[in-house]
Amino acid sequence: MTKRPRASRTTLAVVLTLALTGTLATVAVATSDDDPKPAASGPSVATATGPVTHEDNDRVPKGARWTQHYFPSSDGSKTELHADVLLPENLPAGKKVPVVLSAGAYFGHSGETGDENHESPGPAERFRDFVEGAGLLKRGYAFVMVDTRGFGGSSGCYDYGGRGDTADVEAAIEWSSKQPWSSGAVGMYGKSFDAWTGLLGNNTGHPALKAVVAQEPIWDLYKHSHNNGIPRFNGVTAPTSYDRIAKLPPLPGDDKRYRKNAAYEKTHPECAAVMASANVVDPDDPFWTQRSAANGAKGTDTPLLFTQGLTETNTKPLGMEEFLANHRGVERGWIGPWDHVRGDERGPGGKLAMGRDGWFTEALSFFDEHLKGLAPQERLPNYAVQDNTGVWRAETAWPATDRTATLGLGGGTYTDSGAGTAEDTGASGLGGPGAPRFLIGSKPLDKGTRVTGTPRVSMRAEGEGNVMVKLYDVAADGTAVAFDEQVSRLDQDVVNLDLKSTDWTLPAGHRLAVQIGSVLTGEWIDTPSKQKVSIRNVRLELPLDDPAGDTPTQGARAPFLDQYVKINTSELDAGPARFTVPAVTEKE
Repeated sequence: MTKRPRASRTTLAVVLTLALTGTLATVAVATSDDDPKPAASGPSVATATGPVTHEDNDRVPKGARWTQHYFPSSDGSKTELHADVLLPENLPAGKKVPVVLSAGAYFGHSGETGDENHESPGPAERFRDFVEGAGLLKRGYAFVMVDTRGFGGSSGCYDYGGRGDTADVEAAIEWSSKQPWSSGAVGMYGKSFDAWTGLLGNNTGHPALKAVVAQEPIWDLYKHSHNNGIPRFNGVTAPTSYDRIAKLPPLPGDDKRYRKNAAYEKTHPECAAVMASANVVDPDDPFWTQRSAANGAKGTDTPLLFTQGLTETNTKPLGMEEFLANHRGVERGWIGPWDHVRGDERGPGGKLAMGRDGWFTEALSFFDEHLKGLAPQERLPNYAVQDNTGVWRAETAWPATDRTATLGLGGGTYTDSGAGTAEDTGASGLGGPGAPRFLIGSKPLDKGTRVTGTPRVSMRAEGEGNVMVKLYDVAADGTAVAFDEQVSRLDQDVVNLDLKSTDWTLPAGHRLAVQIGSVLTGEWIDTPSKQKVSIRNVRLELPLDDPAGDTPTQGARAPFLDQYVKINTSELDAGPARFTVPAVTEKE
């Protein structure tokens, strides 16, 4: 690739009309300072006006042409964003296509989460599975990958989902909608971090954003990092991981502009302030309130298709129900007992990790409907849900509750001694002297009953330290599976806890047991007080559903379900019955 003669050291906006790969395109071009250094040999590297195909660089998907672009963020700062664009290779001159956009941390040329030893720059493979598996370009879409600030070829300090990242997402939507090859309709696609940015995109209310597809997103960053004043290990490891990704080096073949932006995190020590702020434990601190996608979704209406593993070990269903309640647009979802996986992902033996076939078909149909205005060819349920029985059902909304029961459980005492202590609860189920927990058990259920949605617990507490509330499904032989939990610091006398969102069917003859005590298990970094804690006036609010009225839909048992049950099974003496889970009849 020949480097053009230098016109000036100042960036120029020169509008050119060029015949490129048989296509006329009007584009904004930067000066030669932004072009890659010429290589003696090796794969070609794209510029804004020099598209590259698979034949010239095998990092480009077959049937695509790759270009690189730069544009400013929307917050008035000096942050410059980098985008890799994939267009259909033979897109006719003047043809406009809708855009699928993904924005986030994982699109750097040197690697997704670490240095992948690439010889030459090229578009990230992060969503190659979707681009190729769904035939995205063949179906007449563009795919745009934007590095949010601090990552890849974008300048600035990484912002961990704050106002800066939101401004970047808004700018990416605006830029994608205004390109000469864009129809003006934009959809967002992602998983985990770049599913979270899809939720942030929804919250911008940008009129060009027509749909969001989000797999396993972060719904609320505080709840992802801390639970009621107690840090999760994830709250420590995630900022460190993203800081490492932000410092990944560019490749020698990257252009000067890319290399300069990629060095920003390394040359600006103030960028470390984001990591320091992530240690704040107060949920009302502005650092956290501006990073709650759930809270920011009030009144928004971008159509949303999402997946959520209820047994997630990473991005848990915390804040999910709040987001769905605040969001007013079309909602579709896959919900069930899997870990941090994609809709199309397969595990050992080629089994689908979620157990349900057709993710690419459904995601593309969703984009076709909302970006192209095409009616779906197949009628699909609003929600496809799998509970602990491994069976899939169709729901028009989630959670679909037939009754909400508020149950008085009484109370008990425990010593906040922390993990690693003996868990002797005594024959009565009440904590004996020095016991780290107490248990309250129900009567055996008369019929199968599903707990669906977000259970809530309130209590009065006396004493200093921490509290963990855990729900168990207890069989007649005492075999118990823990299926929900939450923790909190005891910073006030009245404690109100939202547990994780769940979807768990308790069979007839089983008992529900509620464990209250010290933080004995899980992913939290707690400091036990070693003091006695007295709990009284415990009230459990249970959203309940009658499984007898389920409407089946296709899908197999998620493989992770068996692993989850095995890990969370123990022998438990729930003691005498102290409350009743009421029988539920469909549509009471």
